[in-house]
Amino acid sequence: MRDIKIAISGKSGCGNTTISKMVAEKLGLTFINFTFRTLAQEQGISLKEVLDRAAQDDSWDKEVDTRQVQLARESKGCVLGSRLAIWMLDEADVKVFLTASAETRAARIVKREGGSLEAIAAFTAERDRQDRSRYLRIYNIDNDNHQFADIIIDTDNLSPDEIAGLIIKKAQECNGH
Repeated sequence: MRDIKIAISGKSGCGNTTISKMVAEKLGLTFINFTFRTLAQEQGISLKEVLDRAAQDDSWDKEVDTRQVQLARESKGCVLGSRLAIWMLDEADVKVFLTASAETRAARIVKREGGSLEAIAAFTAERDRQDRSRYLRIYNIDNDNHQFADIIIDTDNLSPDEIAGLIIKKAQECNGH
């Protein structure tokens, strides 16, 4: 399993980062999660500012997507967790899409980052709309069309351990174990 590549995608608050990190740890793989948040930290600006810039300039998306795929391709075995991982890393051995209700996603983001549930829910809905519009424009990817994934997991009522376990089981099946 050391050379397996797993791509995990889902919208904000579905558990991409938590689950990707957990699966990578349990399988001894490199965890790759280069995001707008990472770019914001590198640039010394807020996530909101990066999102605003990305809405006007496709180079922000292309930078994030190029760097994460490059990191994954340079890695012998990895878990790539990102909004577009299952679309961008064609050679992934296992493609996973995580889902959750809008309410669950907003509650998780509030728990992680603070703020009011109403404000976070509105911000997340707008971010989803902007993300989908950009992905369609830049890559002709509809991130609402994820039926091709090897496994789609509704994370609403599952623990991180249960979700990671489902992904690891699928990875073992795909890897012939």
